[in-house]
Amino acid sequence: MTLENKLNITDQIELAKTEEKISKQKAKQLFDSGDINQVAVGQFAGLAFIHGYLFGDIYYFAGKVRDVNIATGNFRFAPVMYLEVSLNYIDTMPQNSFEAIIEKYVEMNVAHPFREGNGRATRIWLDLMLKKEIQQVVDWNQADKEEYLSAMQRSVVKDLEIKALLKSALTPEINDRALYMKGIDVSYYYEGYSEFKTEDL
Repeated sequence: MTLENKLNITDQIELAKTEEKISKQKAKQLFDSGDINQVAVGQFAGLAFIHGYLFGDIYYFAGKVRDVNIATGNFRFAPVMYLEVSLNYIDTMPQNSFEAIIEKYVEMNVAHPFREGNGRATRIWLDLMLKKEIQQVVDWNQADKEEYLSAMQRSVVKDLEIKALLKSALTPEINDRALYMKGIDVSYYYEGYSEFKTEDL
């Protein structure tokens, strides 16, 4: 069952390829246009802006809080009935240190506010917090896919592992365009999308 989309694509493989191509083009545009500087850093409104920007040409639900419960494997993300309270709480969480920022990121991951595309939008949101507050970003090439995914799974109970993993991948190259583009590619690779290189689109 494919997600309802603006392009009326009914084949799952075709939808995945089209989604990757269009949203990577938008991720590139987000940086090159300077629109990324408009994002409300650390706020849900900022994350919704990023999500809408990336996926707005594909999905009607882009940038909108989901109205269905979702899960990955055995893990259930925040139930719809608690989502608004959860997002309001996350907005008030501090972001004045690396540790606080990762705690906020982990909470947003548990919230998983959108129907699809949460991880990809939230990693951009995370980097914007790190950039603003501690003048560093994650070099996602330094974060192994399996280690990252398993650390994120366990972060709900204990966040030491994801903190250690991301801390070791920090770089002061906060405005490096090539680093950003490669980071988008890695972020998509985590989710199983690796057909296109962002830089080439």
